Amino acid sequence: MISWIQRTFQQHFRIVFGLVLIGTIISFIIGFSPTGGINQADRQSLERHFFGYNLGSREDQSKIINDANLSIQLQYGYSGLDESQLQNYGLQRIAALELADRHHLPATTAQEITEHIKTLRTFAGDNGQFDAKRYDTFRTSLSKSGSGLTEATVARVMGDDVRIEKLRKLISGPGYVLPADVKAQLERVDSQWTLGVATVDYASFNPAISVNDADLAKFFAERSSSYQIPPRISVSYVDFSAVSYLAAVTVTEAEVRAFYDANPGRFPKPPVDPKAAAKPDAAGDFAAVRAQVEAELKLERARQVAAKAASDFSFALYDGKITIGSPAFEQLLAAHKLTLKPLAPFSRENGPAEFGGSPDVAEAAFSLNASRVYSDAVSTPVGAVVLFWKELIPARNPLLSEVHDKVVADYKKVEKSKRIVDLGRTLRTVLEGKLKAGETFEKAVADAASSASVKITAKLLPPFTRRQPPQDLNPSVASALDYLEKGRVSDLRTVGDQGIMIYVADKKLPDLSETNPQYVATREQLAEQNAQQAAGSYLNEVVQQELKKSEPASK
Repeated sequence: MISWIQRTFQQHFRIVFGLVLIGTIISFIIGFSPTGGINQADRQSLERHFFGYNLGSREDQSKIINDANLSIQLQYGYSGLDESQLQNYGLQRIAALELADRHHLPATTAQEITEHIKTLRTFAGDNGQFDAKRYDTFRTSLSKSGSGLTEATVARVMGDDVRIEKLRKLISGPGYVLPADVKAQLERVDSQWTLGVATVDYASFNPAISVNDADLAKFFAERSSSYQIPPRISVSYVDFSAVSYLAAVTVTEAEVRAFYDANPGRFPKPPVDPKAAAKPDAAGDFAAVRAQVEAELKLERARQVAAKAASDFSFALYDGKITIGSPAFEQLLAAHKLTLKPLAPFSRENGPAEFGGSPDVAEAAFSLNASRVYSDAVSTPVGAVVLFWKELIPARNPLLSEVHDKVVADYKKVEKSKRIVDLGRTLRTVLEGKLKAGETFEKAVADAASSASVKITAKLLPPFTRRQPPQDLNPSVASALDYLEKGRVSDLRTVGDQGIMIYVADKKLPDLSETNPQYVATREQLAEQNAQQAAGSYLNEVVQQELKKSEPASK
């Protein structure tokens, strides 16, 4: 994965850099929004003129955002910007086009657009090169999508982007780079590393952690809010079980077969003798699971009947203005052979255990109160229910005795984390001492594991550079290279349920002379980056200056 990213970056530096640059430009002006945002409620009446556009006009706003979004989609194959970022990117495009007019840059030619199309990421194939089929598919889709996007609009936006790129080159300058910056980048990317990686299995680390009442009480007091019992609701319910309605459900053979055909994944084919000849037998497959299909279909129909019965019951309460606990209520229950049952109090996040923690039941229950004492029909995994409000139990901080076991488990977890930090220091000291004494990395790791009574595996990686890293290189290992030097051992770094320590067995610097072809390529890349940043800063100044001209006076 890492090597793929590296290759892609090298092959598509301009594209990757463009994405980074957009983020950089946007960060300059992300805090801006005309009068608090060009999406304010009064934007139809507000007039804020910006290089021929009115930022208070819905029509102009839409054009700015739509053009910006299309520009990003075409250049990079996707738009990862939210509406605010698109607004700001759109303002930069308008400012750049205004400057292009001021500098009398010529209109984009058809040939330039043709060449520009070949560089767009949205038309690139899997190999990163222009794919004519993708471009033709895109053109064909314009007339069929019904979105209103036309070839003329696409051509206009692409033409604007070509002019903007010309403008950026004009105002960006040469892009100055210090030799020290080039060498630092070369050293980072092309240094050859030989690493030893020690992986600590945390599951094998079981330090003795004693728990006394005083420490536990202090631990609980410092974190009491994290053990707060959330608001819970107490309700009762009337159950309409689907099983009670099964006897009344009938299905035809055609309905059973249609249900089977519509839900093949729910009824897998029976095991087949591997020695038998493979022979498709749709009728046989259905016959083997027909009883299961019929049972499932009947149960589904029974659930529908139960839901309707629950809905009718709830409506009868409303229509008859029946109050809970009244004689009329008891008579209604008796007439339907129903029983009012209690549910154990539950929170909104964790629904009633009696219904598998159903979020639908929890949501319906928390919509009840003293003014709305019963719910509509609520579907459950086994049918439907109507809920009846009893009381809302407010949130509270429990006593330590109520959550004792959880507090003990949390205390031990925190204490183990502290012990792991100490373990890391110990292992690093042992490893560095053994390695300085001349032991091999594998032997030093084995000694350290033995001394700390923990399982550690050692692996010596073959030499590599960041430009061409191993495919399975752990990201935590790669990130540690920024601060490690030859002969050093890193701190213990936690990765999931393991710890990683890195030993730099060797580090060879690349050729840092100006005659190195890679030096020249790196200098050009950094120069382009600096030049583009300079252009972005200048455009940002132009945007800010224009916005100030129409900035409303503060009240």
